[in-house]
Amino acid sequence: MDDHTTEQSYHYRVMERAIALIDAPGGRQRSLGELAAALGMSSAHFQRVFSHWVGVSPKRYQQYLTLDHARRLLQERFSTLASAHAAGLSGQARLHDLFLRWEAMTPGEYARRGEGLMLRYGWFDTPFGTALGIASPRGLSGLAFVENNQRAACLEDMARRWPRAQLREDPSAAAPHVAAAFTRSGTAQIHLIGTPFQIKVWEALLRVPSGHVTSYGAIGAGLGSPKAARAVGAAVGRNPIGFLIPCHRCLRGAGGLGGYHWGLARKRAMLAWESARHDSTAGSAARPEPIMLELQGNVK
Repeated sequence: MDDHTTEQSYHYRVMERAIALIDAPGGRQRSLGELAAALGMSSAHFQRVFSHWVGVSPKRYQQYLTLDHARRLLQERFSTLASAHAAGLSGQARLHDLFLRWEAMTPGEYARRGEGLMLRYGWFDTPFGTALGIASPRGLSGLAFVENNQRAACLEDMARRWPRAQLREDPSAAAPHVAAAFTRSGTAQIHLIGTPFQIKVWEALLRVPSGHVTSYGAIGAGLGSPKAARAVGAAVGRNPIGFLIPCHRCLRGAGGLGGYHWGLARKRAMLAWESARHDSTAGSAARPEPIMLELQGNVK
């Protein structure tokens, strides 16, 4: 592990602890000095590390974690699939030039449930805690966040999706795709395993710009099934690739957060993180490069 990676890993752990404090029950605003003291850091150092990670100050970030933030997002940055597509996948978010190649399993491959497939996995530090990355020879097949350091449970949960596949710990296979997902640069290849309907829902999620949200009903309507909100919600919940396929951007129509497979606190943190970065670049004269998406496979 090089010095830069070590530093980033340290920042991730600090931010995970800070967010847990900020997002603690009760909703009380915490001062810079209070947060810094709880983390054993000086106020100046904590402010510098936090602002480098999220792009805004801890005080400003706490405003994005308020309970009515999701409702404001629905009012101000609601994206139907059509408008999101017209706006481009990046909107005003700082997404740089990630090139995403997507390949879906054929129906026959899906029916075999991973038989004959070798999946290699590893554990990675991310801005939202430790993540499990799983890769097939064709790309990233899983990106899951670890709850309460329960790595065994996380691995078991993801492995159930491909019950006949072989699993081998080998971080090198998933590392470049995971790195691309969070640095928003380079190429991330995705090899999705799901039903045709699930894959259509996951594809739709990729059209929602960072810093914006949509609803289960809007996705269903965009797929020609306006009454399929429940089925869409089930497909969103089965998304195997957290953050990169942004199921955290899908809310209930009334403004509720809905569910999130890796914890509602993490979902709130992701929405706040993206909103903060969106707002920090909204007034910039230089429009960021859009995320680029190439679809392959059997999505019909």
